[in-house]
Amino acid sequence: MDNIILIFSAPLRKRMSTPYIFIPMWLAYLLADITANFVIGLISISQWSGRDKSGPFANPDLLAFWAPFLLVHLGGPDTITALALEDNELWLRHFLGLAFQCWAVAYSFFLSFSNRNLWLPTVLIFIAGLIKYTERTRALYLASSRRFRNSLLTDPDPGPNYVKLMDEYTYMLKEKLPAKFEMIPEPSRVKDASNEADWDKLSDLKVVQRAYGFFETFKGLIADLIFSFRERNLSREFFLKRSARDAFLVVEVELNFIYEILYTKMAVVQANLGYFLRFFSFSLTLAASVVFYMLEKSKFETIDIVITYILLLGSIALDATAFVMVLFSDWTSVALTKSEPPSRIFRFLRTILNVNRKKWPENSKKPQCFSFAMIMHIVRRRWSESLSMYNLIYYCLHPRSDRWEKIIGLFGLTNMLDGLNYVETVEFTTDLRDLIFDELKMKSRLAGDLDTTKEIYKARGDWVLRFEGCTALLRWVNEVDFDESLLQWHIATELCFNTDEASKVTDIEGGNARNSENGQKKDFRGLSKLLSDYMVYLLIMQSTMMSTVAGIGQIRFRDTCAEAKIFFRGRKIEKGLHRLHEKACESILNVNTAVAPVSVKGDRSKSVLFDASMLAKELKKLEGERMWEVILKVWVELLCYAACRCRAYTHAAQLSKGGELITLVWLLMTHLGLGNQFQISKGHARAMLVMK
Repeated sequence: MDNIILIFSAPLRKRMSTPYIFIPMWLAYLLADITANFVIGLISISQWSGRDKSGPFANPDLLAFWAPFLLVHLGGPDTITALALEDNELWLRHFLGLAFQCWAVAYSFFLSFSNRNLWLPTVLIFIAGLIKYTERTRALYLASSRRFRNSLLTDPDPGPNYVKLMDEYTYMLKEKLPAKFEMIPEPSRVKDASNEADWDKLSDLKVVQRAYGFFETFKGLIADLIFSFRERNLSREFFLKRSARDAFLVVEVELNFIYEILYTKMAVVQANLGYFLRFFSFSLTLAASVVFYMLEKSKFETIDIVITYILLLGSIALDATAFVMVLFSDWTSVALTKSEPPSRIFRFLRTILNVNRKKWPENSKKPQCFSFAMIMHIVRRRWSESLSMYNLIYYCLHPRSDRWEKIIGLFGLTNMLDGLNYVETVEFTTDLRDLIFDELKMKSRLAGDLDTTKEIYKARGDWVLRFEGCTALLRWVNEVDFDESLLQWHIATELCFNTDEASKVTDIEGGNARNSENGQKKDFRGLSKLLSDYMVYLLIMQSTMMSTVAGIGQIRFRDTCAEAKIFFRGRKIEKGLHRLHEKACESILNVNTAVAPVSVKGDRSKSVLFDASMLAKELKKLEGERMWEVILKVWVELLCYAACRCRAYTHAAQLSKGGELITLVWLLMTHLGLGNQFQISKGHARAMLVMK
């Protein structure tokens, strides 16, 4: 049962960020090992003591036949090897567990060897279970940080023989022969993907192929490796010619490849030996079923025979399901289309598996009710395609009682309940996708030289404010820390959003109130609020992703909330009041902020509530769509700044929880040449001694 839950729920965790998927999978993952260890121990003890002679205990050879199934069980399904990245570092523990469990099963078989009726199917299942458990252990080993990094390192390169060249050069000078050194550029080892299709729209198969190509080139990002300018230029040229839809699809599939080598058996299964071992283990299970079917079973109880058939057929069914998943995976599509022209077998497999099938229908909308269409919508996507939102003003207007706060804090449930009560999940919109990509593409085109690239990489709102001519707003970016700037812009965005009468006709939900695809303007106001609430969610609820830039963000947030709650109570703004949120924002804006808060109350408290009010008043001087366009572009720049400074390991860890937009932006910035993972010096040339 555990493996049935895991094989179907594990693929959903990269597509959905909901606890209703994660919690059952977490329980099944933990119980799988515990149950197997308990049952193997129970079988061994019962055979050794020989006290209980009822049921299956009356037939030691039947118990010995059941024991290897627990090795199959411990091997787990292909869809999950690690629940979290940290599990990969425990591969040695699993290796020791493999040795111990094999010894326990062999011991159980030894105790029943006097009864030789089931020795052949027992050996067959034992070998199949050993293969499966070894696959899992090896997958964990290959995904461990040290092994993964070492696998990406090239062979040591001492370069040309300096001593030999200098000896030859000295000899030529002594003989008065004309000589000089010339630098010969080396041929590129990176496949040029930019010339393919140029500006044409990518087919779904091409998306997978290009994503795999970039995965092979840039998977070293997870290990913090550095890349050459050749790789940067080829990647940048390719993505500058793509539409937002194609660019995001390529990045999503590339992240999916990264997910599968870190959290599943795919790195083992896709190897040449992996295909053979998979077929061999399946054949062993099938052969064991046939042998057991042909054996005389009159001395066994009916229930024991039924249980044995369930174990055999369950193993066959799970193997068949895993085989079908592999056949229709992106890995198989890439493997079958690598060779051109393809062999006859590959052409046949391409046709049977329909590798050119449509994977992502155009303009497909999310179904509103549970149906087959909704299931297919979830299966097609490569991440959750959603944004989590956390709003400071809403949090302050709907506080828990002090007594209840202390009780849940005592049991460490505060963060979990905050996620349930104050976090809202909305769909990632095409308008937001297009705007983010357009901004990154524009900056990538400007980043032709190293100095401009560094300036854009370091920007956290100041670059776009100077570009838009809004220098009066720079002090809320340059003169404060990142976390302080983020909270100030969040509150200011909320104040403007709820007090902007001209724009209240738009609706935040979906972010597509004015659909840009129909030639109308984008909803800058709604998109600004989406990104504002999303960034605060990352700062407060996903603090590990923002750890390098968060500073004292948690302290500032708590102090700001404390001041806001006191202010709302003083102004009688409490639950039940009509237009509660809007009146709260209006009350904050109505406070006279002619003197900076730090000059009135000092800097002991880190609250930024009324500093944000001053920012909102300055923003309102821009008026209309101009204000919202500037706010939105600042939020995109803040998102990019945080994305590039989040550790690659943390990005990878988030892939198993539905993924985050910030991870897609990080990888997209790298492909557009806006990251810091590239060498400063171009290099890549060899010296050659030639006659003048």
